[in-house]
Amino acid sequence: MVISRLRAELRRRLGENGHEADWIIMHVTGMDQSGLVLGGRELTAAELSRIEELAARRMSGEPLQYILGETEFMGLPFKVDKRVLIPRADTETLAETVIEYIGDKRMSVLDIGTGSGCIGISIAKLCPKSEVTLLDLSVSALEVAAANAEANGVQVRLLRCDILTQTPPGSYDVIVSNPPYIETGVIDGLDGTVKDYEPTAALDGGADGLRFYRRIASAAPGMLKRGGYIAFEIGYDQGRSVTELLKENGFSHTALIRDPCGNDRVVTAGLKQDG
Repeated sequence: MVISRLRAELRRRLGENGHEADWIIMHVTGMDQSGLVLGGRELTAAELSRIEELAARRMSGEPLQYILGETEFMGLPFKVDKRVLIPRADTETLAETVIEYIGDKRMSVLDIGTGSGCIGISIAKLCPKSEVTLLDLSVSALEVAAANAEANGVQVRLLRCDILTQTPPGSYDVIVSNPPYIETGVIDGLDGTVKDYEPTAALDGGADGLRFYRRIASAAPGMLKRGGYIAFEIGYDQGRSVTELLKENGFSHTALIRDPCGNDRVVTAGLKQDG
């Protein structure tokens, strides 16, 4: 079968996700978009079989990023699989905010709940003077993060820690976190591509969605250097609650930042300095 014919057929079968046919075909064949558009090449039997296999997975509801084993975040490549959440474009607002804050300064950064490492690794890549520690409870997630750090050519420290019950060693200039923040009771109502495939532990923020914010906000003053900075990703309706938690734990100069869609997405604050 020639590529153009298969491409048209896959687009039809994938329905509203028809555009993803191109990604599947390019992933298997190694072709670029221009070669795909020309579409005159005959597929080998092995290519056709593999494309059909991946297309079937997508039609069953599995996210494309897991099927391809990769995605892009902040213009950088990241490996992803079911051990970690898929990086979202929304989260780039958090990474951009911290990168802008650090600039070309030499700062130590702790990325809590790093998952794929997309936030901390982007900071390490785009703020090369920074010293970044990637923290997660999941050994599997840290394995993915380590592979992504190597693929992006950055040196980071990996730290396994249960942030809910342990305080990590060290003192940092910046804490950044995109913690689990979905209310437990809401998870079963999420889209199947999320609830059926992505790790629940990386989604579940407790009964009110604030369990991790509450713990990190209370522990952060002991982990930050004098005048330290913290930045959280939040759910669209959590801005006021997370801001209040930070203020209750000694933070000031809070700011609420919206994502490109206009939703509240990031809360930042500075640790009050004595005097």
